[in-house]
Amino acid sequence: MYRYLIIFVLFQITWGANAQFNQNFTPPSYPDDYSSVAGLNHIKEWASYNAHDPSCIKADDGYYYLYSTDAIYIPRGIKMQKPSMKIGNIMVRRSRDLVHWKFLGWAFSHIPVDAVKFVTNASDGRKPMGIWAPYIEKYKDKYRLYYAVSIFGKNTSYIGLAESNSPLGPWSQKGCVVKTTKADTMNAIDPTVSTNKKTGQQWMIYGSFFGGIYALALNSATGLSKTPNDYGHCVARRAGGDSAVIEAPEVIYNPEFKKYYLFVSYDPLFTTYNVRVGRGEKPEGPYYDLNGNNLILPIDHTPVLTYAYRFSGHPGWAGVGHCGVLNDHGNYFMFHQGRLAPTNLMMDLHVRRIFWTPDGWPVVSPERYAAVPQTVISENEIIGTWETIQLKELDNKVKLWKGQIPGGYWKYDTTRFDNSKRMIFLQDGRIKDKSFLHWSLNKNLLTLYNSKTQIAYVLIVSRGWDWERKKLTIVFTGLGKDGYSFWGKKLY
Repeated sequence: MYRYLIIFVLFQITWGANAQFNQNFTPPSYPDDYSSVAGLNHIKEWASYNAHDPSCIKADDGYYYLYSTDAIYIPRGIKMQKPSMKIGNIMVRRSRDLVHWKFLGWAFSHIPVDAVKFVTNASDGRKPMGIWAPYIEKYKDKYRLYYAVSIFGKNTSYIGLAESNSPLGPWSQKGCVVKTTKADTMNAIDPTVSTNKKTGQQWMIYGSFFGGIYALALNSATGLSKTPNDYGHCVARRAGGDSAVIEAPEVIYNPEFKKYYLFVSYDPLFTTYNVRVGRGEKPEGPYYDLNGNNLILPIDHTPVLTYAYRFSGHPGWAGVGHCGVLNDHGNYFMFHQGRLAPTNLMMDLHVRRIFWTPDGWPVVSPERYAAVPQTVISENEIIGTWETIQLKELDNKVKLWKGQIPGGYWKYDTTRFDNSKRMIFLQDGRIKDKSFLHWSLNKNLLTLYNSKTQIAYVLIVSRGWDWERKKLTIVFTGLGKDGYSFWGKKLY
């Protein structure tokens, strides 16, 4: 018995096929390899580069503002040069279209003193080197910026809050939301906030493989913890949680399905970092996976939305995790880092469209968002050769430290990304492929059959941009029978 696979096909079109369509679209042209502008004297050119653990909001001025971790790629052998602007903490960039970004600088001039003092004392004198995983939200007339200060590999951590009348600051420090020491089970990092639509109660979801992911009730008026010294309750774990990563929670509400979605990241951030999701009736949980299992169970949960991958003609991407999610008036977007293979040290911003299966699960585009205008798709556009990728678990025999790849083991063999294959759609409705025999198109629904009567996949169509080949094409995305995403794009 086959699990039905819902696949959303994002349609992109060849150059010249629609003159008006092409006139309205200016493709992105910036390279993935930014080593030439990685030096501190090129800060103003970073744009979508060095974007680690992003969180995005659409502000009142119409701009999208994105905040990210203090993480900078400096190539080996590059002499440290004078910065082109004053360096601070929490990177800030903005965009009109989610494609072209301008680097604006840093939100804070320094790590808040209270956070430095706590973490240093809790870590036996080790001082924090930066701020991690900011989260931005607007509450009434204030912008709230949550952030984490910690020591790598330890749960001596502090989540703080700053407020401003503007997404550009200045920011006023409001204090600590939650803090943890080595005596605690949980880890106060990676904050996100969600509001219960029925009760109005706000919840902070936070945590890591130190005890899992937790939900903490907030005082909405202050943005701080509702109950002093409270840590909340656990809502998500994974198998091998004492050594295997689960972190980077993000919660979003979908009013169409009336459910809250908890996105989390698994595995080492330099290699097989991947995004998974569960859903529930309340932001405070419980959340359930694709198979109906409570996310609090210590197992590996599905669905898996992103994973290390490589389309032909490109080195490939690792570390495609720690996502932020934005609902822009019914258009959903996922933001995350992508680490360029094979060294996996450069951190490019990836923005992907999120689509929803009829039964209410999110899936993401295999290609980054490029603001491609949408037009109706014909059957003739389906005909041709496609490149497909079935995302799958990659064997990683490196012994992990605190769930991460230890220093000196960060290079990743790109041959292990070669999980793509070709599939040919013929004009008579047949498919040249071992798994599928026939296809049909009805309006925006493309159905694949593995026999004359057995439906294997159902696909929904749209348009986008082929970043590897730098041209318009057609792509699809969905969930395979194992709960892993199945991706594809048409080759022109």
